[in-house]
Amino acid sequence: MTGGTAEGEPVRIGRYRWRMLALIFFGTTINYMDRTVLTVLAPILQYRVFHWTDSDYATVTMAFQAAYALGLVAMGAILDRLGTRIGYTISIVIWSVFDVLHACVRPSFGSVGFPIVRFGFGFGQAGTYPAAVKSVAEWFPRKERALATGIFNAGSNMGAILAPLFVPLVISSRDGEHWQCAFLAMGGLSAGCAWLWWKAYRRPENCAALSPAERAYIVSDSIVDPNEGAKMRWRRILPRPETWAFAAAKTTDVAWWFYSFWVGKFFFDQYGLNLRDLAFPLMIIFISADVGSIGGGWLSSHFLKRGWSLNRARKSTMLICALCALPVAFSTHLGTHFRLTPSNRALLSAASPVGSELAGLQILEGREYGSAKEYLAAADGAIGHAARNRVEGPLLAVGRSDVRYWIAVFLIALAAAAHQGWSATIFTVVSDVFPKRAVGSVVGFGGMVGALAGVAANYFLGHALMAGGSIGYSTMFLAAGASYLVVLSAVQLLVPRLEPVVLD
Repeated sequence: MTGGTAEGEPVRIGRYRWRMLALIFFGTTINYMDRTVLTVLAPILQYRVFHWTDSDYATVTMAFQAAYALGLVAMGAILDRLGTRIGYTISIVIWSVFDVLHACVRPSFGSVGFPIVRFGFGFGQAGTYPAAVKSVAEWFPRKERALATGIFNAGSNMGAILAPLFVPLVISSRDGEHWQCAFLAMGGLSAGCAWLWWKAYRRPENCAALSPAERAYIVSDSIVDPNEGAKMRWRRILPRPETWAFAAAKTTDVAWWFYSFWVGKFFFDQYGLNLRDLAFPLMIIFISADVGSIGGGWLSSHFLKRGWSLNRARKSTMLICALCALPVAFSTHLGTHFRLTPSNRALLSAASPVGSELAGLQILEGREYGSAKEYLAAADGAIGHAARNRVEGPLLAVGRSDVRYWIAVFLIALAAAAHQGWSATIFTVVSDVFPKRAVGSVVGFGGMVGALAGVAANYFLGHALMAGGSIGYSTMFLAAGASYLVVLSAVQLLVPRLEPVVLD
């Protein structure tokens, strides 16, 4: 990339800042790959290993989110006080240790032990986004931050794409017998990420490899902070409407938490997709989220380059994302059902090594079930849980009426793309309006609000699913689709115009 001198001669700016972005992207990828392991393993851990109820599983996810909420505030403050290099290293080391501890939890202690390790894991993982947004604010001029944020934010989706491929490869068994290996392997990868971050990351002013031209370009359109280096004071941040606007925007994380922790269970409970079947749908969803993240960042930057005001560019991008999220509300209304016919039961018995145990399935014939969960529960009652487990895959395949679940995959993929475009935009807004010394704390506070909203949503969903039927999933998809427009209205009321603020 080149600029110009007073004499009109081109000056090579350099691209070292993009190397730093690659490092940030890698950390975000490992972070999300790690947390998505639970999403992929959820049906196995719930139904085969720990025998959790839906309420128990909700408790596991709530433990992560509660710790994440606390960790966002704590890690945001640590990052603003100790710097991004030290603060993020601490964050990664904490979650790496608790990664390994997952493998130590035994089924007899699962209902208590798993929430405990997820709590510690969530506290450590909370440092990623405050560190990433703060790093982008340190390394990029304002005109490039939306695109840079979209790129590093795509790392979350890349991690979620890799997890469905990584987990079956590592545990190497369809029934998840060696599930501990997935957490042990991720603990090792995360520890390697901590070492790489510590060795490679520096602020621009401390980076000897950065050219003077690129250093000047990075700060070329930065907000001048007359109190740069002063201690960040919460009493100056919390009363600001911009802080609460960002916190309101982060309540849409309820949708992302839902996709991250429950979508694997949803596809199993509703459509009967097991560990192997889930890989491709999850890849499609999170590849789409990647496209949305980078696309949202690009679109916002594109509007700015066309001469739009900061306020118009950012909020227009948010509106487009909000409209794209709406159709996800129809994901549970596709009409797929499960039915076992006499001919299918006969074929299943003939092909199964436990065919003699399947005679009891006759009771299912002539009945129609609205979800895989209801269908499998009926099979449990007919032939027992052990026999049903041994023929689960073929039983679901012959009973499923259609493959309309691909419509749900498409709708969720569109919503995930919309969310990540929205997310990239609102993270950029923080660095647009707040000085760099406050970015970590503001992102941490807003993230805490989003995580606490996710805790409440998980509590509702777990208990709604325990009550029977799919009303919990239907309500969550409806809320996920509609929430962005509601929240955008609140943001507009709080901050009618986005402008830089000065903190003393």
